[in-house]
Amino acid sequence: MEQSINIVQSKNLFERAVRVMPGGVNSPVRAFKAVGGDPLFISRADGAKIYDADGNGYIDYVSSWGPMILGHNSAAVREAVVRAAQHGLSFGAPTEAEVKLAEKIIEFSGIEMVRMVNSGTEAVMSALRLSRAYTGRGKIIKFEGCYHGHSDSMLVKAGSGALTTGQPDSLGVPEAVAGDTLVAAYNDLGGVEDLFKKYEIACVIVEPVAANMGVVLPVDGFLSGLRGLCDTYGALLIFDEVITGFRLGKGGAQAHYGVKADLVTYGKIIGGGMPVGAYGGKKEIMEYISPCGAVYQAGTLSGNPIAMAAGLAQLDALESGDVYRHIDQMCEKLANGMSQIAKNLGIKACVNHVGSLACQFFGIDRAEDYQSVKNADTALYARYFREMLAAGIYLAPSQFEAMFVSYAHTEADIDETLEKAERVLKKMKIEGSL
Repeated sequence: MEQSINIVQSKNLFERAVRVMPGGVNSPVRAFKAVGGDPLFISRADGAKIYDADGNGYIDYVSSWGPMILGHNSAAVREAVVRAAQHGLSFGAPTEAEVKLAEKIIEFSGIEMVRMVNSGTEAVMSALRLSRAYTGRGKIIKFEGCYHGHSDSMLVKAGSGALTTGQPDSLGVPEAVAGDTLVAAYNDLGGVEDLFKKYEIACVIVEPVAANMGVVLPVDGFLSGLRGLCDTYGALLIFDEVITGFRLGKGGAQAHYGVKADLVTYGKIIGGGMPVGAYGGKKEIMEYISPCGAVYQAGTLSGNPIAMAAGLAQLDALESGDVYRHIDQMCEKLANGMSQIAKNLGIKACVNHVGSLACQFFGIDRAEDYQSVKNADTALYARYFREMLAAGIYLAPSQFEAMFVSYAHTEADIDETLEKAERVLKKMKIEGSL
């Protein structure tokens, strides 16, 4: 790692970690394989900054992959967690907190019923099962470049040839399971309709903003077109709002783009940083779930009182429109600044952003689907990442992840980030690595 700062403790911890955990991490992207070097071990965080085990501080644009919309260590969320913990950590029984959070999610999103789970993966897995039960069909459509967690039916890639079923994208995923998942191109309505004409489809699941291949925005008419196709062919539309839910606004992507989904999955942000997820939608669909109906789904820690307290405190804070005004303004300043720097230096790059999500792609001038995004210069991004890290800016350790701006980011933070980005890119250009 090209570090001019002391990272001895992180290196020591990683050496210990690889002896007891696969790759030394509990989630693959943390291993820094896409950008080179060893990961930093984080000891604390506050506001817009995180601090590693050696005490080095970084302006953070990962935000625990999105949930820290208020910034790290928010006093309101922290104090809610402490209060809840004083009464016990888990009961395996209903609590008022889960009712209140469910009511708040419904108020924000406009869905009719919600079921709490423990992760975005679990929410998606459950929503898919529910959609199959409700429609009586087995096939589902997902999109290239969209990530919906690591359940078997979502770890699927496109097969070869036209209108083929999906293929396993991980060892251990049965071909029979992958074959029930059809893979379409994001932003291509024609391809989706071709699949509808050939197969009986239970549901279409989509990231309304594809934030797991960088940040790729839906073209005009794409989401409304999916809504129309699902209505025409009798399928359900599922919005995976694990990233966009309550980040693009109180109503999430549904409100932002004016398209209503049948089911919506949530994670991350509704727990204020605690492990949590949820899925919800129309009452007539949700009541297929046990104990109302015969779709079985359960979880001992679902609705955990600590996670519910954290999530409720965070959503309460989002009642103020000031949060969204600030984060959107800061992200726009960041994205426009990055675009201008690249233009001034003659660097081939493009920056996509919406709300408080942004991504800078190197080596391409457009990023509108998986086919365009996969041509990005990942080696250049890796070098940029390492140089920015050495300068005290913590970006996602992958070209294909989003930058998240929080309420704690100030204009001074954005100015510092842009100043360092310009300095790093000038240095890289002088050294001939651009």
